Amino acid sequence: MLADKPLVIAIGEAHAQKGTEGIVSATRRFTQQLLPMLQGKATDLVLELLVASGQCGKREQQVAEQQKEVTVTQAETNQNEFVALGKASKASGIEPRVLRPTCGDYERIAAAGAGDIATMLEMIARLSGDELEGLFAERKTATTGRMLLAYGGALHNDIAPRPERQAWSFGPRMSDLTAGRYVELDLVVPEFIGDGPAWKALSWVSHYDRGRHGKRVILFRPAPRSYALIFAASRSQ
Repeated sequence: MLADKPLVIAIGEAHAQKGTEGIVSATRRFTQQLLPMLQGKATDLVLELLVASGQCGKREQQVAEQQKEVTVTQAETNQNEFVALGKASKASGIEPRVLRPTCGDYERIAAAGAGDIATMLEMIARLSGDELEGLFAERKTATTGRMLLAYGGALHNDIAPRPERQAWSFGPRMSDLTAGRYVELDLVVPEFIGDGPAWKALSWVSHYDRGRHGKRVILFRPAPRSYALIFAASRSQ
């Protein structure tokens, strides 16, 4: 992956779900195993971690309640593990960055009604892209060669998102910004792979056999500058 000489690497994960707390999550594996490999190679890490300003009144509280509908099936440890990733990143010399919605963002989500989840996903992609674009200029990334990193859900980093998900991904924007020196890396814990349509739509899934591959780390390259890393199966803490 690093041989592609990327200027921006966006890591996407399949979030840990309730009932999987005994399985080491993708976030923890990235923090412990992969982040140290990027020390000295990256300047900043943009985290999909929404931080409210506290200045937008009831709308902030309303959106926080709406967000619970999105995360209700997820493991309760997810947010803490993102925070731990940010702390580990800072300790390694890679500055963590969070997403800070504006009051206008909260107004749009609150007013979206049944479309609030889609509006929230669009906001995450936009704020992540804005943060990366600002850092790209500030850090002079194109000339220094030190990378920018992003970490969040696997919906947001796609280089070539499906038409109905175009607004949810900052991948095409980052690919244009870096003149093609953008890499999408999805991290998958094999125990989390399901049989629903979202999983079946991924091109590498039909080639992954947990019985044969489960004890090894497998790296798929579905398309240029697009990778899926499947961790070895493990049920230990």
